[in-house]
Amino acid sequence: MTRADTLAIRTPEGIEFHLPLAGPFTRMLAYSVDFAVILAIEQAVQQAMAPLALFGPDAMVAVTTVLYFAISVLYCAILEWLWRGQTVGKKLLGLRVIEASGLKLEPAQVVVRNLMRFIDFLPGFYLLGAISCVLNSRRQRLGDIVAGTVVVRASKLKEPDLEQLLGGKYNSLAEQRHLAARLRHKVSPDLARLAFEAVLRRSELEPGPRLTLFRELANYFRGLVAYPAEVVEQLSDEQYVRNVVEVLFARTKGAHTPR
Repeated sequence: MTRADTLAIRTPEGIEFHLPLAGPFTRMLAYSVDFAVILAIEQAVQQAMAPLALFGPDAMVAVTTVLYFAISVLYCAILEWLWRGQTVGKKLLGLRVIEASGLKLEPAQVVVRNLMRFIDFLPGFYLLGAISCVLNSRRQRLGDIVAGTVVVRASKLKEPDLEQLLGGKYNSLAEQRHLAARLRHKVSPDLARLAFEAVLRRSELEPGPRLTLFRELANYFRGLVAYPAEVVEQLSDEQYVRNVVEVLFARTKGAHTPR
């Protein structure tokens, strides 16, 4: 894989991450699966609205057109928001929509990129969107460009050697099992990867940027799940992030590590 096939995300502290971009062909396969799901939903809704046929064929054509538009937008938008950038097709093909700078997707971005899908479809069979993907260095269709999103391959994270990385220290965050489970649910795979890389490469950073990076990561994680003050008050920002990484990746290995 060349650098041209990846999305480079560089933090202010100088750490650079590369995520593999999804190509037009793989994205088309994913949408083919989603299109089949959309048609199945549309047919089920049409069956429920069969009495409208009494108003004539023109009314049914109008209803069918509106239904397809509404269902296709809502299906993609709702799933991409609830499943962190994935639909049924993207899950099967291992793809994920993310914010172009690596941040969390916003609802407005999800809605805009899916509303723009009908422009990308012009003049037919996603021709305009495919041309945009081929010519754009980030493999973005027009909807992605307008919404500020990209589609990447959602590679699975390998379990790190946490005992070597974290020193097997007591983890107060893992002790709060219900909060640890909530944290794992809220943290995206890309953010988990970023936090792990930050911990793994912390010795490569200068003292100032290192403090800034871990302060920003710790504050973000604190905003996702609020732990009791007595649990976290003795933890530095870097210790907090290291404990979060252990919560995200560790399997059950005793009383202090949650599943």
